[in-house]
Amino acid sequence: MKKPLQELSPTPSSSFLTRRILVAALAASPLVPAFAQFRVEVSGVGLTQLPIALVPFKGEDGAPQKISAIVQADLERSGQFRGVDASGQALDESSRPDLSLWRQRTADSLVAGSVTRLGDGRFDVKFRLWDVVRGQDLGGQSYTVPQGDLRLAAHRIADYVYEKLTGEKGIFSTRITYVTKAGSRYNLWVADADGENAQAALASPEPIISPVWSANGSQLAYVSFESRKPVVYVHSVASGQRRLVANFKGSNSAPAWSPDGGTLAVTLSRDGGSQLYTIPSGGGEPRRLTQSNSIDTEPTYSADGSTIYFVSDRGGAPQIYKMSAGGGNPTRVTFSGTYNISPSVSADGRWLAYISRVGGAFKLHVMELATGNVAALTDTTADENPSFAPNSKLIVYATQLGGREALMTTTLDGKIKARLAGQAGDIREPDWGPFQKQ
Repeated sequence: MKKPLQELSPTPSSSFLTRRILVAALAASPLVPAFAQFRVEVSGVGLTQLPIALVPFKGEDGAPQKISAIVQADLERSGQFRGVDASGQALDESSRPDLSLWRQRTADSLVAGSVTRLGDGRFDVKFRLWDVVRGQDLGGQSYTVPQGDLRLAAHRIADYVYEKLTGEKGIFSTRITYVTKAGSRYNLWVADADGENAQAALASPEPIISPVWSANGSQLAYVSFESRKPVVYVHSVASGQRRLVANFKGSNSAPAWSPDGGTLAVTLSRDGGSQLYTIPSGGGEPRRLTQSNSIDTEPTYSADGSTIYFVSDRGGAPQIYKMSAGGGNPTRVTFSGTYNISPSVSADGRWLAYISRVGGAFKLHVMELATGNVAALTDTTADENPSFAPNSKLIVYATQLGGREALMTTTLDGKIKARLAGQAGDIREPDWGPFQKQ
């Protein structure tokens, strides 16, 4: 029988070099700034994009971050907006713009603002949003932030604009996590949703794979080989402290958080083959969910916590199944293709993203769960580990472009993609964090 993954491999070297893998290794390190930065490259054209003008913020040339450019990049990456030329105009949040001029430039909306450095070194960031078509002032906000939070202020402006103009919550102030390998060094990063402002949460000479956010965004679960066998840790993002959660006989891998944060679904081989278990997130005795002679792995919870999706080769080849979060008889979910792995379910419960092997290539697919309709989203051949944004509108995944590893986001129709092009080595295992409390 062909195994869907090498997740039972006992050697750390093979666990990272193989793209289809679920076990990891890492050791804790202090939170330090990343030296490698990302740039966002947006490609594709959507069918209905809202034209928006982002006037350069007054005073932003004297600030370390160009706020208006960050906001525009966020909005364009969402696939919902396209930028309109705003050159030659000097406006701020207190200006009364000539909306007829912006109508001539085909803008439907307009953002203007200012950045002022205060005496204590902090920055006052203000903005206002205008509906050009209706001639309405849609409000604005002010943020007083230290220099290190200027990007966060820009992301929150983008969130405000996105929600006002689409009626849906923006995800630009959320965070992602991902893994890199540079030389013999492995790092787990926490970064802004655009890939910038990356901070190293963990580092190790051993491989790192399978990080996953808790529902409140305060913790990451991961698998470590540092004791020469795969074990599951839970790591506090703020403090860097961690606790050992699963260190049973055999392999302990593929952690997934329940929505309430109280439980982890894991893959254990303590009783022989790889099977699914749940375990309290604070540690304790695991409870077995599956009873098969096959490999059952890669669990992930539905947003309401009632269902677990997972990968099994019980039918002879790896496919995605689902079952009650408390266990029970699994139901097969994927039927197109002979090799489907890495399930991710959207927060609204409508979509399942996964990787399907098509003619030897690994491609990102999305299924509408209500209808079973499936669409391939990419032209690349080495996609892995999709993860939905918390508003269910974008997917982050890792792939290879031009011979280089890359983080990508895509809209659900595949029309708008953004490459977060990093210089930090091989990039793997992205996971998109939840909405953050402001």
